[in-house]
Amino acid sequence: MDNTEKEPLYGKTLAQLGAVAAEAGLPRYAAGQIAAWLYRKGVSEIDAMTDISLAGRTKLAERYTVGLSAPERVAESADGTKKYLYRTPAGHYVESAYIPDGDRATLCVSSQAGCRMGCAFCMTGRQGLRGQLSAGDILNQMASLPERDRLTNMVYMGMGEPFDNLDNVLDSLEVLTSPWGYGWSPTRITVSTSGVLPSLRRFMDSTRVHLAVSLHNPFPEQRVQVMPVEKAYAVRDVVEMLKEYDFGGQRRVSFEYIVMAGLNDSPAHVRELARLLDGLKCRINLIRFHKIPGSPFFSPDDRKMEAFRDALSRKGIITTIRASRGEDIQAACGLLSTEGMER
Repeated sequence: MDNTEKEPLYGKTLAQLGAVAAEAGLPRYAAGQIAAWLYRKGVSEIDAMTDISLAGRTKLAERYTVGLSAPERVAESADGTKKYLYRTPAGHYVESAYIPDGDRATLCVSSQAGCRMGCAFCMTGRQGLRGQLSAGDILNQMASLPERDRLTNMVYMGMGEPFDNLDNVLDSLEVLTSPWGYGWSPTRITVSTSGVLPSLRRFMDSTRVHLAVSLHNPFPEQRVQVMPVEKAYAVRDVVEMLKEYDFGGQRRVSFEYIVMAGLNDSPAHVRELARLLDGLKCRINLIRFHKIPGSPFFSPDDRKMEAFRDALSRKGIITTIRASRGEDIQAACGLLSTEGMER
């Protein structure tokens, strides 16, 4: 059996590694040893796990491989942002973005190959859903990153809808935040969703990481035109559920809002956003629209963006404008992977 047919160990939780160890006839504590080699010592070969017996390593290697893979391509922006293109074991292309900013360095990772949400402003949505990423596929985007040791934050805001692949996303978060894994503080991680309501409560109850909700329009009849998910899961219901949770401590919820000139940036939108979010401790991140081929949308100029921000701030909502990064390297999510698919 060659490595392409073997099951990756990387990305497995401690409980899953326990099942692997038992199957290989190893003692129970071997799960912790394997986790240490994978997540703290960063080995790329099972044979390097030297505190496991030779017989045990041989048994593991018969069925498993570590499963890390390097990016196939990188595009670097003049502002230091880098977009990496990865190919999954299933042959799908996914991308991640490394974004340095002073003392901070954020990695934006994908959770699916493609996406079935069909948002009108998103290039990934045009691909449709091509495959789910395993926890290992998600974490590999971080582990195989040349700048891995500089990372301070990680956001699940790349290709895909994380709540449409929640089991694997939760496993990856367990590896990231557990002491037997990478030991990251949950406050370093943000997961984004378009509002897949059935998964929301499970996510909120089982993690302490930050949440970002893709909002983009507070009026249901307008939001559904650009975000079909509104038909199934109304953003008003999402907000009402979130009001049951306490965001007064370290955990926070934010609302992502791509500003599209003439479509969602009027005084009426300001008033409706204030009404919708009333009673919820949150912030709004305004995002300039990054042009994608064939799209009718475009971003307002800086003056109008700032006026929209200020109007929301006067309503008592903490509002920021996210700095645009990587515009010279196909910054919009999905462009690089689409090109990889076409090639």
